[in-house]
Amino acid sequence: MMRTQAPSRAVDTGMRRRLHGLAIAALAAASLAACGNEQPSPVGERDKSADAVSAPSDAAFVKMLDEVARECPPPGTERESPATPEGAAPTAPVEAPPGSTVTPPPGGAVEPIAPTAGPEVELDAHDWCAGVQHEQRVAEAVLQLKQPDPAQVRKVLNGLGYIDGRIHGLKQSAAVTKFVIDLRDKGGRLCLDGTANGELTEVEACVAPKDGLFDIANLHRRS
Repeated sequence: MMRTQAPSRAVDTGMRRRLHGLAIAALAAASLAACGNEQPSPVGERDKSADAVSAPSDAAFVKMLDEVARECPPPGTERESPATPEGAAPTAPVEAPPGSTVTPPPGGAVEPIAPTAGPEVELDAHDWCAGVQHEQRVAEAVLQLKQPDPAQVRKVLNGLGYIDGRIHGLKQSAAVTKFVIDLRDKGGRLCLDGTANGELTEVEACVAPKDGLFDIANLHRRS
């Protein structure tokens, strides 16, 4: 009897141990799965957050570019080069008379005058037209700063819709703050080159390479 019962008890005990082990393993697997669902990878979470923040910002930037250039020819339009009308004055630099503030021109838009010299001649009709509008709006806004340090200039540019990823070379040298804005869009080459010291603000169009990363060293600027 003992020989028949003993194996029976041994088998029963072994099965219980195996079942107990399987139950523990299943519980552990379920716990790990639950932890994985509740605590995603920090890197993945950061990437998701970055995408969620940058996408609306980029869309707003592109919308601003379209709005500023709404009266300009379509991108890629070849530019004609008529002679500059006699007596025409450039829109930048902008200087504020003592005790006064800068007032935008009637209608808020600046009538573009085709350039005959300088880097602007390399821009297509859309870019040089849009460049005039960007020059005016940036110069007027930055000129309002009494002490335009980099932090204040960045804040003003952000307020106008120019995102950080398009602002380059923002630094202060003595009393002058310099900055460059990458405005390339739809195959264009437009950029802005600006300086400000609280009394004089200069914002001029510059030309960037059509392709590749934005590199200040490779820009065509006024000498």
